[in-house]
Amino acid sequence: MKVKIISLAVLACFTTMTANAKEFVLIDTEKDVAKGNWSISNKDLGINAEKFFIANTVLKGGKQEGSELLTINSNDFTIKLSPTRGLGIISVVGDGIRMGWDSPVDEIVHPKFINLESRAGLGWLDGFNEMMVRCGYEWTGHAVQADGMMYTLHGRAQNTPVSKLVVEILDKAPYTITVKGLIKENTFKKSNLETWASISYIPGSKEFTVHDVVTNKGDYTKDYQIIYHSNYGTPILEEGAQFVAPVREISPFNDYAKDGLKTWQTYLGPTKGFDEMVFNVYPYADANGNTQVMLTNKAGDKGTGIAFNTKELPVLSLWKNTDTLKQGYVTGLEPGTSFAYPVTIEREQKRVRQLEPGQSTEFTLTYSLLSGKDAVAKYAQQIQAIQGNQETKVVEQPMAKE
Repeated sequence: MKVKIISLAVLACFTTMTANAKEFVLIDTEKDVAKGNWSISNKDLGINAEKFFIANTVLKGGKQEGSELLTINSNDFTIKLSPTRGLGIISVVGDGIRMGWDSPVDEIVHPKFINLESRAGLGWLDGFNEMMVRCGYEWTGHAVQADGMMYTLHGRAQNTPVSKLVVEILDKAPYTITVKGLIKENTFKKSNLETWASISYIPGSKEFTVHDVVTNKGDYTKDYQIIYHSNYGTPILEEGAQFVAPVREISPFNDYAKDGLKTWQTYLGPTKGFDEMVFNVYPYADANGNTQVMLTNKAGDKGTGIAFNTKELPVLSLWKNTDTLKQGYVTGLEPGTSFAYPVTIEREQKRVRQLEPGQSTEFTLTYSLLSGKDAVAKYAQQIQAIQGNQETKVVEQPMAKE
């Protein structure tokens, strides 16, 4: 089922599919295409109504040797993506506000330097520094040894370079820019999932849309899972920052998180010795399944929002890691098909979905940068409209134990 979130960025995303657009193929393994360093601007295309610049750069040195970074800039709003890392979003900056965080991992690490099975399946952490990470799609969640194999932390998609990379630019207003990458999770006898991951942005706006289509290319029914691990640090995250969402039910992920239930809506400042604290959230949605969540700073003049559909992404993991700045002061707002328990637990609790041979499924999320008190207040009002007078159920015990 195709779900549409009411947003200019989403509408423009789908318009791009039917209107005329300039297409630039930067990577295509089937045709032996790898453009490497590449750039284009509105002037190059003869567009004067909007200013924008797109550049793809091959990075050098250290563990980022060979990684590619694609940057979209328009009116000082900058989106950075990595085609080498599953088209993950590295950071977004606008109006002096950053959507992203400071990880001890300070390079865009090429997957060739990562062993996902190291540290008992936690090797994924060796490259983790993105604003948004696709955790999946064959599996996601905490690492576990089962079925004669290691299900490593949060799957393989984020450490899979795209096999195709395409930039499309609409040649009429609103000149929507769409970047698409093909992620292949293909393993002999095990998996044949392919995902067209995309991000669409209207020059001059302060929001963008992620639209991914996952297809089972094999001849057998296969499991799939996804968590859109969306991560934020300073300047939005700070002491007194707030998580705002229409919450139907919230529960602690484990016993450690039970102590944080009374303050799940607010954050500490950087706190040495604070272990990661996770909460399982079932959000409310409107009649069409649409919902949205927000992180805002204490003053309520900086924020970030995510709109998604609960028919596609029925749950959300709220991850608090308010450790020291050097250790990684960060929170995650993570819509998903599953919680972050190992796949074995998610199967038991009937949250692992399946795709029939040839079947596709899709996910659409709209990310907003909220600059100023008016923007934050308006987004909060939209969330409150979804919550209404409906109560939030607080469950004091974890739904599962690893």
